[in-house]
Amino acid sequence: MPSFSIIIPVYNRPDELSELLESIAVQTYRDFEVIIVEDGSETKSDNLAAEYSSRFPIRYIYQENSGPGPARNTGSKEANGRWLIFLDSDCILPEDYMAIVNRETSSEDFDCFGGPDKPHPQFNTIQKAIGYAMSSVLTTGGIRGAIESLDRFYPRSYNLGVRNSVFFSLGGFSTMRFGEDLDFSMRLLKKGYSTELIREAFVFHKRRNNFHSFFKQVYNSGIARINLEIRHKGSLKAVHWLPSLFVIGHVAILALAFYNPLFLLLLLVVPGILFFHALYETKELKTALWAIPAAFTQSFGYGLGFLEAFISRKILKQEEFHAFGKNFYK
Repeated sequence: MPSFSIIIPVYNRPDELSELLESIAVQTYRDFEVIIVEDGSETKSDNLAAEYSSRFPIRYIYQENSGPGPARNTGSKEANGRWLIFLDSDCILPEDYMAIVNRETSSEDFDCFGGPDKPHPQFNTIQKAIGYAMSSVLTTGGIRGAIESLDRFYPRSYNLGVRNSVFFSLGGFSTMRFGEDLDFSMRLLKKGYSTELIREAFVFHKRRNNFHSFFKQVYNSGIARINLEIRHKGSLKAVHWLPSLFVIGHVAILALAFYNPLFLLLLLVVPGILFFHALYETKELKTALWAIPAAFTQSFGYGLGFLEAFISRKILKQEEFHAFGKNFYK
């Protein structure tokens, strides 16, 4: 029985999966198995899985499209490891990732862990800029695995490990299309299980290659936050309102500019702050410049999705939903 089962849901991403599998193949710690769950993809990864079968234990499972949560549940049912590790297919592991995870899970007593995500030096400028927008304390409050955060840390499914027994005691992931990992972490903590942020166990996480798909992603994240609040009363914090206030603030500035054009100068403040902060964080001028539209896309997308869901679900009492449907990956 391996110590760890690495479970990877994949949907039409064999190229990205190839990079992840290659990074798994060169891990310095080897007591693991890999389970790939193909979630109804048109472009399958079965041949890719076969290519790596001689380098580490790997299994390939195909199922009809059901969403990331059910796909992870399918893989978990086939897992033999004492620990289940969930990774997104667009991640790459540093070669000592598994060694660090093994060290921490062997020496510390916790039930579930998560790790940060970082941009790889070889990622393109847009991916780095979006990576900044998704992790910066200025745009997210640092709630995605930062050392200091404006909200409680919850392990996320792009880099999440949990004891096998604990996972099944919770019934696995829900059928939510977005926010299912936060829902899982919230249920886990409510049951009294413990979580740990392993700062050294980071992954290189690829981001969207364009702002259009990034907008759709964060729009659904905003919707998911309200869905989570309805499932878990009290989970909505002040930090989650910031993108919506950002949207409302900019609309207000534009309205005031009709009376006094000098108000438009206020629109230069946020881009200036973002630029210098991104330059400090990334040390790359080009990335810092692109970080401005990336951060605006992140804030407007999340904020608008949040506001739509707040009106639809909290005021109009409509059913749980997500946006874009079949067009999400286009």
